[in-house]
Amino acid sequence: MPIVRNVSRAVSQLLQSPGCGCGIPVIPARCIGVSPRQVASDASFHLVSFSNSDHPRVLITGGLGQLGVGLAKLLRKRFGKNNVILSDIRKPADNVFYSGPFIYADILDYKNLREIVVNNRITWLFHYSALLSAVGEANVSLARAVNITGLHNVLDIAAEHNLRLFVPSTIGAFGPTSPRNPTPDLCIQRPRTIYGVSKVHAELMGEYYHYRYGLDFRCLRYPGIISADSQPGGGTTDYAVQIFHDAIKTGKFQCYLKPDTRLPMMYIDDCLKATLEVMEAPAEALSMRTYNISAMSFTPQELVQEVQKHVPELQVTYKVDEVRQAIADSWPMNFDDRNARRDWGWKHDYDLPELVTTMFSFLGSDSRIAQVN
Repeated sequence: MPIVRNVSRAVSQLLQSPGCGCGIPVIPARCIGVSPRQVASDASFHLVSFSNSDHPRVLITGGLGQLGVGLAKLLRKRFGKNNVILSDIRKPADNVFYSGPFIYADILDYKNLREIVVNNRITWLFHYSALLSAVGEANVSLARAVNITGLHNVLDIAAEHNLRLFVPSTIGAFGPTSPRNPTPDLCIQRPRTIYGVSKVHAELMGEYYHYRYGLDFRCLRYPGIISADSQPGGGTTDYAVQIFHDAIKTGKFQCYLKPDTRLPMMYIDDCLKATLEVMEAPAEALSMRTYNISAMSFTPQELVQEVQKHVPELQVTYKVDEVRQAIADSWPMNFDDRNARRDWGWKHDYDLPELVTTMFSFLGSDSRIAQVN
């Protein structure tokens, strides 16, 4: 399997390179040939014994990206620590490693991903492994392998073992010919990035497996996700995270999008809440398998104005990155998520003022914020 080994090595190298440490989930799937008998009983890096309950037994791939760690924390609180396995191909930080079960898993290694599912009696799989928009454009062949070949492995294993499978999609699944304001659940989708193409592919393949094989496939199209506990990098919407770090550290922020570029956004707590809610929703309540979800929509200029209420001296300049601007101009300005709100009761908690206040409450222990306030 030389191709798989080379791709896995390339993914690992990419994740360790400068500028890729943010929320670029990449993937897991191999327990590197270690059997339960070979691992010390007190280690977190092992195949765990699950609680005797009716709770789902969960595997999260690409778990060290922007969303995986937060999702694991939420699911462990709800279903029990040992019922949720986080996985990735990168070494986790100590606080993540000791917070609950963690294993090495590479989704490009079909055989060992299958072993993980079987040996751990997995019933729910959250597939977060992917290369994001800007990074994917810089390495199309790697994005194709990770985002498409990895998905095929996950779909086949989920169908074979009757898993409930969640695969996130994105605003990037739409293109310049899609209606942008608002963008409905069902419309023309012609994205112009490998990331977007791979997400449309995931949506359609998941729905095909649902209708052809009965796979319990569920998918949400995420807007731009903003969180305080991950570093920006690799995504077109990451300016909305970077601004908070720069406001605190330097008081200067340079935005790579035009000031009037409107995109849908969401605070991470809303994103994780929606993900759990759609997975827990009764199958009969779902009128479709892929839903838009929305919370707020703003421009860089509107975000700057709200941030300056907390850091009045923040200096902002705009240096437009043509690649990211072209991507943003092809994406929705607003999401129509009426179907999610109707079918399974989706409701967001954070609008722009609450988002900014919450971000600074996490990041604002710095002296600059303390002095301003």
